[in-house]
Amino acid sequence: MNRAAHKPATVSGKKSLELARRVLDIEADAILALKERIDASFLAALDLILASTGRVVVSGIGKSGHIARKMASTLASTGTAAFFVHAAEAGHGDLGMIRPEDVFICISHSGESAELVAIVPIVKRQGAKLIAITGQPGSTLAREADVHLDAGVAKEACSLNLAPTASTTAALALGDALAVALLDARGFSEADFALSHPGGSLGRKLLTHVSDVMRTGDDIPSVALRATLTEAIFEITRKQLGMTAVLGEDGKLAGIFTDGDLRRTVEKVADLKSAMVADVMSAAPQTIQPQSLAVEAVELMERRKINQLLVVDDGGALVGALNMHDLFRAKVV
Repeated sequence: MNRAAHKPATVSGKKSLELARRVLDIEADAILALKERIDASFLAALDLILASTGRVVVSGIGKSGHIARKMASTLASTGTAAFFVHAAEAGHGDLGMIRPEDVFICISHSGESAELVAIVPIVKRQGAKLIAITGQPGSTLAREADVHLDAGVAKEACSLNLAPTASTTAALALGDALAVALLDARGFSEADFALSHPGGSLGRKLLTHVSDVMRTGDDIPSVALRATLTEAIFEITRKQLGMTAVLGEDGKLAGIFTDGDLRRTVEKVADLKSAMVADVMSAAPQTIQPQSLAVEAVELMERRKINQLLVVDDGGALVGALNMHDLFRAKVV
C-alpha cells in the first residue's frame, strides 16, 4: 500500500449510529434466542456442578478464553468455587490442577478449537465431568461432553460476520445464567457475597460494625447528671458530635442532650445559666451496641429521625458515640 496516498478514515455520524444500533439489536436477539434453549440440558449442567465436591474449571482460547475467565470470576464471586485455565497452557502442565471431582467447562463457538479438543481426553481420563458451551451441537466438543449447552447465534454482529461478537455475548449471558441459578440453588446471600467482596461498597455495608466507626475514649462527649446546662453546651462544642451523653453517678447512661434539645430549651427556659442538664435532657435515649452492623445504625437513625447515636455494651455502660457524618466517612451510607 502506498502510505502517502492513504486517506484518513472519515466518520458518518448517521451511518455510525445506525450501525451501532444494529450491533445492539443483533446481540440482543442472540441473547433472547437462548431462552428457548434453557431446558433439560441446562438443568443437567446445574446438577453436575451442584453434585461436585471439587471446583469448576473454565477454559477457552481467544475471545472465548476471555469469556471463560469472566465466567470463572462470576462463579467464584457467587458461591461456586471456580478458576480459569487457559486452553493453551492446559496442555503444558496446567491440567495438573484438575482433579477427578472437578467439573470442566470448555467454551468454543466452533466446538472444534484444537487446544480444547486435545485436552478433552485427559480431562475425561482424570474422571472430571465435562460441560461444553458451543455454537455447534454436532461439534467434537459437544459430542464428547457430558452436557452440551447450545450458545449458537444466527449471525455475528460484525458486518463481515467474522469477528466473535454476538457469539461471545451469548456465551457470556449463558455463563451468567448458570452462575445466578447456582447462586439461588445454594441459598447464597448478600452477606455471603460481601465476604468475597470486602473491598466493594456492599462489603463495606455488610461487614462494617458500629465498633469500627464509633468515637471512643476521650472523643465521647459526656457530662455528669449534676452538670449545668452551660457545661453540657461546652462539651457539645468541644467534641463536635452535636450532642453529649449524660451519665448518672453509677457511670451508666441517664440521658442525652442534643443540639435539638438546646434549641427547644432556649424557647422554654428563661435563665439558661442556672439550668441543669438533668432538667432538659432526653431520658432513655436511643442506643445501639458495638457489635451491631453499621447499616443497622443507619436504618435506626433514619427511622427515628435522629443524627446521633450512643453506643452501650451489654451492661448498659457507655462505650462509644457516632453521628451520621461518621457513617458517611466510612462509606456505609
